[in-house]
Amino acid sequence: MTCESCGAPLTGGPRRGRPARYCSDACRQRAFRQRSARRKSRRGQTAASPPPQSDVSATAQARCPRRALDSFVGRRAELSRLRTLLRTSRLLTLTGAGGVGKTRLALEFAHGLPGRYGRVDLVELDALQDGAALAQSVAAALSVGERAGRSGVDVLVHAIGDGRRLLILDNCEHLAEPCARLVAALLSHCPRLRILATSREALRVPGETVFRVGELSLPPADAVDDPVVLLRADAVRLFVERAASCSPGFTLHRGNGRTVAEICRKLDGLTLAVELAARRAGTLPLGDILAGLGDQMSSLSLLTGGHRTGPGRHSELAAAIDWSHRLLDPAEQAVFRRLAVLVGGFDVALARAVCAGAGIAPAQILGILCSLEAKSLITRLSEAETARFRQLSAIRAYALGSLRASGELHTTRRRLLEWLHGLADRARDEVFPDQAGSPLAEERDNLAAALAGTTVPGGASFPRLELELARVHYEQEQPSAARALLAGLLREAGGRALGGAVPALAARVASQRADPAQALRLGERAVAMERTRDHPAGLANALDARAAARLCRGEFGAAVADLRECLDVVATLGTPQDTAWCTHHLAWALLQAGGELEADDLMSRCLPVLRAHAPWSRTAAALHTAGAVRLALGHLGSAEALFAEVLRIVPGTSRHALYPVEGLALVAAESGDMRRALVLYEASAQARRRLDTVSEAPWRRQVERTVARARAGLPVAAREAAVRGGRRLRGDRLVAYALRTRSDDDRTTADAVEAVGDRPMLTGREFMVARLVTNGLTNRQIADVLGLSAHTVATHLDKVRDKLGMRSRTQIALWVAARTKTEDPAEDIHG
Repeated sequence: MTCESCGAPLTGGPRRGRPARYCSDACRQRAFRQRSARRKSRRGQTAASPPPQSDVSATAQARCPRRALDSFVGRRAELSRLRTLLRTSRLLTLTGAGGVGKTRLALEFAHGLPGRYGRVDLVELDALQDGAALAQSVAAALSVGERAGRSGVDVLVHAIGDGRRLLILDNCEHLAEPCARLVAALLSHCPRLRILATSREALRVPGETVFRVGELSLPPADAVDDPVVLLRADAVRLFVERAASCSPGFTLHRGNGRTVAEICRKLDGLTLAVELAARRAGTLPLGDILAGLGDQMSSLSLLTGGHRTGPGRHSELAAAIDWSHRLLDPAEQAVFRRLAVLVGGFDVALARAVCAGAGIAPAQILGILCSLEAKSLITRLSEAETARFRQLSAIRAYALGSLRASGELHTTRRRLLEWLHGLADRARDEVFPDQAGSPLAEERDNLAAALAGTTVPGGASFPRLELELARVHYEQEQPSAARALLAGLLREAGGRALGGAVPALAARVASQRADPAQALRLGERAVAMERTRDHPAGLANALDARAAARLCRGEFGAAVADLRECLDVVATLGTPQDTAWCTHHLAWALLQAGGELEADDLMSRCLPVLRAHAPWSRTAAALHTAGAVRLALGHLGSAEALFAEVLRIVPGTSRHALYPVEGLALVAAESGDMRRALVLYEASAQARRRLDTVSEAPWRRQVERTVARARAGLPVAAREAAVRGGRRLRGDRLVAYALRTRSDDDRTTADAVEAVGDRPMLTGREFMVARLVTNGLTNRQIADVLGLSAHTVATHLDKVRDKLGMRSRTQIALWVAARTKTEDPAEDIHG
């Protein structure tokens, strides 16, 4: 037996007639506080409306991987063992045969973890084929963008830092060596990071704890047909639950118990195999299912070759998949194998484009997808209005083998490329395509796989699609991946045929990589190429890219000239949204060049158009520019209103939410409220450090100059209190404070700091406990003085430590002593 709190062996006997659960009173009290905090959190979530999300705070949905839509059966002993192992191991690898249930066990385990493990993120690696891009793919999955001077592992290390985090890396087996290197680097630089990996083999990293996930428990060979006895086996329970879900009314009884038990034994208790067989209970008698599993079947060479995890069991999984496949009708078989090229998932439209043809009408696809999902051969990813599906990796491996054997692989990939080309053509009329949001963003993995897996005679490439993939990488702040693609396009004839679009995007990528000299060279190349063509939209995009490079270099006058020409070109195209967007860019450049009055006039013309028709990202950027212009002109009221409007329309998970917070800090400073300015700035700065993001240089310099003035204008105590309060503001509390929408009953941390100076929100009782700590009293002695329980005193002391940011009683005593030298203690206790 071990302590439920710390995992230490229990040496004492029963406590008050009950089995011992904790090794000490300290562990018992810690567990009680954790249970109390969880109950309070659940009550708060029930009573309150859903809080607005913020990129400086994570909701429960963002913290944890998605929950499965079906029930989790068995594995209680494994979950308990995993909880014990995670307390002492920072790398826990779940190994086992393909289809044994490693991923599902990892997800269920993650959902049951207490909050002390911090944020939980799931990264699925089964679609990734190139180990060289592993770090970038993990960064993209975590929404971590590259920054100047950092890429790959360095970006992840900087983003995770010393924060508490559990990272789940799912399906590592095909990238075992790159995963091992990445895991070792992250764990060595991020002291409070834990990693849970699933793989068919161990990663072999120092400090790794390997947990083998076995098959589901089976009934004993001599078990009778008593349902009560049989249902003690997890495999039987799983079969019954899944069979009942597709065949309502299915139950286990003495008439079918022996057959169900034999089916589960035939499948060796492999989770996926049992589920596949159970799905057939709605269409076939159990006897036919058992007979089908007894046939001579082919093996899954893609799953058995080269793995160390038991080819015998893999052949059982292969048998289950092969048998399920043979029970499909010819149309279902064709769709099933053609879906294998869609490694990034698919919706109905994409499935129609890739799978229809050769006797299968587009109208049939939806029905076939529903049938495949019902048989667990594809999985639905979400309950959104536009559903997306995917094939599990083991099933896709089988389907891909069938596709090769049918001779349709090349044709199917061609269909995928043609569909992707059509999707890319939707952006062909965009004047500023690099800033419009690529229509291929959701199909990034499918696009990358199609480009990597398709070879054509003569080494020809697909420049249009490579450009779109580079755009997606740029939009997702992965400039290294974008740069690699663009470097090839800049050299090739196919890339040059696209005109200035390639160097224009390359210029923006160089700016994203903080290389302004290279950005300007590429921008000039883009403009020169477009001046030789009769393509106004391309010239406008090139001029805009060159202006962006010049803004990064501080060449504001030249940037204004480029944007004036750009606006003249766009005006001839008759597209009001593009004209308004270019006008906004010109206004921003004029603001940097000292032309606030003209910038204000331009914004009054373009802002109504963008408010009415543009997506939120463009509207937010324009509102921010308008707010900055009004601030420069001294119109503080309208500037505050504009920044507040940005904060209301920007999604909480976007880093763009930090710009309006900084804008409101500038307004507060110009209004003379230096304390509020510093609180807002520190909240934003803390969030930027967590997200590893920086603002554009001109804006950053303006904010830093104003904050330096605010610091200088505050007394030391008030300045330190504002800094502490700002660093504790995040999420919905930060938004409420910035918008001044909090109620008197729910003041933010920063409000409380402002109210009590440099004593951060200690209640009278907490300060009395801290005073008695200064006198050298123990928790029991303090309890006797105040008439409290020792547990209540410990709770008050924990809150004091958290609020003061101190860990030891000595630090608390010194803090109290410093205050009582100059202040009346009674005022502190009762004030």
